[in-house]
Amino acid sequence: MATSSLYRRSLPSPPAVDFSSPEGKKIFNEALQTGTMEGFFRLISYFQTQSEPAYCGLASLAVVLNALSIDPGRKWKGPWRWFDESMLECCESLEVVKEKGISFGKLVCLAQCSGAKVEAFCTSQSTIDDFRQFVVTCSVSDNCHMISSYDRGVFKQTGSGHFSPIGGYNAERDMVLILDVARFMYPPHWVPLQLLWEAMDTIVKSTWKRRGFMLISRPHKEPGLLYTLSCKDESWISIAKYLKEDVPRLVSSQHVDSVEKILSVVFKSLPSHFNQFIRWVAEIRITENANQHLSAEEKSRLNIKKMVLKEVRETELFKYISKFFSSVGYEVNLTYLAAKACCQGAGILSGCSSKEYYCHEICLKCAKGPGEVEGTVVTGVVGRDGSEQNVNLLVPSTQTDCECGPEANYPAGNDVFTVLLLALPTQTWSGIKHQALMHEMKQLISIASLPTILQEEVLHLQRQLQLLKRCQENREEEDFAAPAY
Repeated sequence: MATSSLYRRSLPSPPAVDFSSPEGKKIFNEALQTGTMEGFFRLISYFQTQSEPAYCGLASLAVVLNALSIDPGRKWKGPWRWFDESMLECCESLEVVKEKGISFGKLVCLAQCSGAKVEAFCTSQSTIDDFRQFVVTCSVSDNCHMISSYDRGVFKQTGSGHFSPIGGYNAERDMVLILDVARFMYPPHWVPLQLLWEAMDTIVKSTWKRRGFMLISRPHKEPGLLYTLSCKDESWISIAKYLKEDVPRLVSSQHVDSVEKILSVVFKSLPSHFNQFIRWVAEIRITENANQHLSAEEKSRLNIKKMVLKEVRETELFKYISKFFSSVGYEVNLTYLAAKACCQGAGILSGCSSKEYYCHEICLKCAKGPGEVEGTVVTGVVGRDGSEQNVNLLVPSTQTDCECGPEANYPAGNDVFTVLLLALPTQTWSGIKHQALMHEMKQLISIASLPTILQEEVLHLQRQLQLLKRCQENREEEDFAAPAY
């Protein structure tokens, strides 16, 4: 049965004022004269329409990330690195977002995972006066942008919950400009700030939490060089619970008298989908688009990843974990990781689910710069619906000397497990009954003793863990702006 189609909606006015109307232009010019439209020009330069009816959160975030010139560190299409909605799925699968949208808490998590600095507030955590000051802060600068989560019904518009960036502020009239990413429904429009606050101060029926707003800006340094956490499926909830609650209980209740025993207790109780929770960040490119040599930017990023990998492998904790993994015969090797990453990369490049792809014929090659080996390119043949394509994966590697000569080391299960244990808060190990062992364990996981680059990597993972905890339904009322640990 055919469904009727719609071409846009008539903007209810009042309370909204169409941005392109004579009155809307007048409000804009007044705000421009007082300097509260500085953020507008960056946002409008990268403004886009959401590609799916429920992608308002993803589209708003993509606009803001691109406006802030945050480098995603991976390719979108062809040679271009660019934030697109299809790349924003580390905290919720695109299939789920397409069907149900994304929650306020998970959008905060997604912004953080994408490399942005985020301060977020539900209306229960702020006041209208605070909100007005934050609007001014973002409006007089192009280094900070705001995304609002609000109920359209308060503006007499069709629909309910919605996300959109705030494009500017007219102080004299106390009105804000909403850059509505659902441009197929409504154009950008001005609304009274008081009314926007009321629209945010509403309850989300699925979570019974209030809506709010988030301030997004560039971090001082780019995070997530090699490792990142993923919560694309619901298994992350049980894994996060295991790390935050079960591990401290296990090490305090079990008779542990050595580091090896601690690792045994922690490892043997790991949830089954643990290896999907923390992943290493790699660059994906279609083979046809790939030059046989690395570009200067690719070399730079790959060298930093190599440095992180090297620093992980030089920690005392890594040596303990490698020895333990060897004793139990556990290994997650490069071939397995590369096959998974190639499928995920093909999914990102095509806009389809990575679950629809299979990968075979994994091949390792050296990627060379001027006169020297810079890294490793893993080529995988990725297929879907009877068609196949070659996908390249740029992989960092380090070398160690052994009896047979230099040996290449790639990201694997032991370094991933090492970094995740380093990212756990120090109180995780406070329940260890042997004081000398507890002291030794805290020394092994001490962030202060780590090299600067690895320290930043671990701190990034700590922030992600904290945000994931807050994304759980019973934690969304926490202060999102509070520092991690």
